[in-house]
Amino acid sequence: MLKKYLSWGVAVRLATISIFFMLSVASIIFSMYMFVEVNSSYTFFLATAFLALAAFAGFFNIYASISYFRSYFYDMHLKGITKGLKPLRRLPTVAIAVPVFNEDPELVKRNMATLFGMDYPKSKMRFYLLDDSTEQATVGALKDFCSANGVRFIHRGSRQGYKAGALNNMLKECKEEFVAVMDADERLVDRRFLREVLPYFGDDKMAYVQTEKRSEKGSTFSETVDLFDGFFFKFIQPHRALNNTAIFAGSCGVIRKSALDDVGGFPEYVIEDTFFSLECDLHNYKSIHIPKVYALGRPMLKYSSLVKQQWRYNYGDTQFIGYFMKRSSDSKKLSPWAAMDYYSHGFGLNYLSLVLILFTMLSVFIAFSTLPFMHLTIKQLFQATYITRYLELFGGIAFVLSMIAPVVLTKVYFGSLKKGMMVFVLNFALAIARAKAAIAAVWGRSPLWHSVRGGGRQKRNFSYALSNTKTEIALSASLLLMGVVSFLTNNIISWVWLSTYGILYLFSTVLFYMYG
Repeated sequence: MLKKYLSWGVAVRLATISIFFMLSVASIIFSMYMFVEVNSSYTFFLATAFLALAAFAGFFNIYASISYFRSYFYDMHLKGITKGLKPLRRLPTVAIAVPVFNEDPELVKRNMATLFGMDYPKSKMRFYLLDDSTEQATVGALKDFCSANGVRFIHRGSRQGYKAGALNNMLKECKEEFVAVMDADERLVDRRFLREVLPYFGDDKMAYVQTEKRSEKGSTFSETVDLFDGFFFKFIQPHRALNNTAIFAGSCGVIRKSALDDVGGFPEYVIEDTFFSLECDLHNYKSIHIPKVYALGRPMLKYSSLVKQQWRYNYGDTQFIGYFMKRSSDSKKLSPWAAMDYYSHGFGLNYLSLVLILFTMLSVFIAFSTLPFMHLTIKQLFQATYITRYLELFGGIAFVLSMIAPVVLTKVYFGSLKKGMMVFVLNFALAIARAKAAIAAVWGRSPLWHSVRGGGRQKRNFSYALSNTKTEIALSASLLLMGVVSFLTNNIISWVWLSTYGILYLFSTVLFYMYG
């Protein structure tokens, strides 16, 4: 039975890898075909640019496929480690830190109450509420709650260093041996969290243990957003853990206090967790990922909240690439696998956004070029002799595979075709916001600056949707207009190509309207 299960699991992963491999190969072949049809310096430039993008995207697709395949074997790897764990001779002291910024006090109280019920000696735990709130009513309510429940309340007058700054400020007085970080919106669902995680620190070089993060059930939209985390924790994090590069994901994890002190605390960036993970690796510490959910976060019900989150992630990832390159001399200590893990993490959302937009822009130039395959009639499209004569069919294969791959993956592993389609749409809808975040990071703009305006607006507000997606609307309108021009000039391929892109980018407006 086990052999059959393993065979089936490996077969499914190999089939998935083949989809991404075919996507990469089809794009490269289409790029080579463009060189065959080059008839000017302009079309040579287009062919070169397309090949460069196809090669970059192909590299990421293949690397992601390898990571995805290796993740399948992580459970067996973890079982081997778990069997060797020894019971704790004594229970260490743990600081439980909950950073807060203008959260609903009632939500914070309810979630902290679940932490109070943890299956761990009360004398060994100390709770810290790290409040950076600017709303005085919130500050007062949280302070009173902490006073009544024996929680150390630490309020800062500024948000210097953001979440990392709040944690570092706490470390000045923290005397506990370990630090467990939980977000204010996370509700503990397994009381044995500390008892099951702490044994992994039997290895003195273990810096942190990260558990799986997921959100509570909500709408179809919020559950689709949760799949973003699902893909990361199900496939990427296990692969990274095999390379000792598991990311500390900001919460639902435990850190050795001495390791924190050794690396100088949390680097004060908007995604402090990724920077901290790198510093631990550079200081020769170990890390591990536990694929079990101990706490559930609040579901993300608003599209505007997702845009802000993705803005922060991409801004931070872009900063991280620069940081990683500056540490290149120290980074040589990492294995090639580890280095690639960090490069791929930093470029990840940029790959999904900037490369997608560049492909779109390049499509426009190709559509109105003199390359012969862009000027076919409908009748020619269905002539077998024409299709066998030219290789442009691979362009269509790549285009279709890029659309169905995320849908198929979501259906196979998360059981929902509808959510798979939404995952695909979200990558287009978020592309502009992610790209703006990357540009803002390069220009040194404040990470608090973002493109969402009027965050308190409700869904079904048309003017709110329009005001927040002006760039996306302009891009969509331009692509659709050029698609019409292509149709009128009998350029059918360009019409389909450009119109599809135009509709997909317009989903940002639709989602702002539907979900606020």
